[in-house]
Order: sequence, then structure tokens, then C-alpha cells
Amino acid sequence: MHFQISHTKTKTEAKQKVKDAIEGARPHMKEQVVVKEERWDGDTFHFLVDLQGKQVTGTLLVTDTDFIIDAKLPLLWRLFEGRIEKEIAKQVAGLR
Repeated sequence: MHFQISHTKTKTEAKQKVKDAIEGARPHMKEQVVVKEERWDGDTFHFLVDLQGKQVTGTLLVTDTDFIIDAKLPLLWRLFEGRIEKEIAKQVAGLR
């Protein structure tokens, strides 16, 4: 899954918004998500999570104008890729 969403912040502000959103979401995800890896490498956030027993890996790149999301979904979840993308886009829209 690959898509991008524009933002109007500086790169530094946008990156901080992502960090704040991740921290804010942790208490709500505790039951459903097991974070196996997460790290920042420059402007790219790398993640590996276990969702309902399925692994999702990917990156979120923050550029001067966009959030660029690349994620590898489990085979069965690819059927719902459009719906998943819309939900992520809705969450990211709050970061703009």
C-alpha cells in the first residue's frame, strides 16, 4: 500500500505532529496492537506492528509538503486496502 497526503506545516512541525499522534494513540491501541519495532531514521518513521495476529510493516516519510506512507499488509487485508487507506488518511488529516 502506497499513498501520500499533503500537509501545510514545516517538516519539523509535521514530524512533531506525527510523534505526538503516535504517543497519543498508544493508550487506545494497547489491546489491539503490539509494537514490535518503531524508530526514526532522519525524516522516516519505520514500524513493525502486530495487529490481531497479523504483521504490518512500513514507513512514514515526512517531506516538506507531504506524508508518504508505504506499508506491507497481510494478504487477506489487501482486499480492504482502500478502506484502510481512507481511515489512515482521515487520521493523518488531523495532523495537517
